[in-house]
Amino acid sequence: MTSSSEPRTLVRVWDLPTRTFHWALVVLIALQYATGEFHVLDMRWHFWFGYATLALILFRVLWGLVGSQTSRFSEFVRGPRSVASYLRAQLSTNPQISIGHNPLGGWSVLALLASIALQLVTGLFASDEIDTDGPLVGLVAQRTVKWMTRLHEWNQNALLVLIGLHVLAALLYLLLKRENLIMPMISGRKSVREDTALRFASGWLALALLLLCGVVVGVFVWWAGT
Repeated sequence: MTSSSEPRTLVRVWDLPTRTFHWALVVLIALQYATGEFHVLDMRWHFWFGYATLALILFRVLWGLVGSQTSRFSEFVRGPRSVASYLRAQLSTNPQISIGHNPLGGWSVLALLASIALQLVTGLFASDEIDTDGPLVGLVAQRTVKWMTRLHEWNQNALLVLIGLHVLAALLYLLLKRENLIMPMISGRKSVREDTALRFASGWLALALLLLCGVVVGVFVWWAGT
């Protein structure tokens, strides 16, 4: 993290795979909500969008382990002391500016990923008891299906709250702190300290991982349908 009073310059912070993941996830979640709640498209599309989201989440987990510096979990997941220190700094006259995710934002990212993953897993076993069943409903007891369906519904509300807080935080940073967190996730560039040198992983590695995740999910879809 850097001090807001230090000289800064516009440098590359977010790589293309991370930015593409972020906005693709936004689109897919919106489409799943639209198909699930408003039946904008046939429910088959709800499942296909879910499978695509599953592949993205698997990719993000792998990219969080071997990807670019600012995308790695080890770079932005910090303990309670770091979060408390960051919060205290924000209340001071010289707040700190994080290069990538700040300590609090890092945990919000994990919470979002965990909630999305839970939504995907429970959806596989959920049923509306009318005409739509998850692909794995037949593998578990009816009692499990009911619990998974309830958890799918409850977690949907929790996920909406997390998304709302995520958007609200970005807006508050922009309005109150004059720190734009949205544009860097579009352009990849952000004003940071001049001597900041970040490490970026190969785009080919990202493509290989994404294809691998796609194949894994594709095999799962084939298996679930047999």
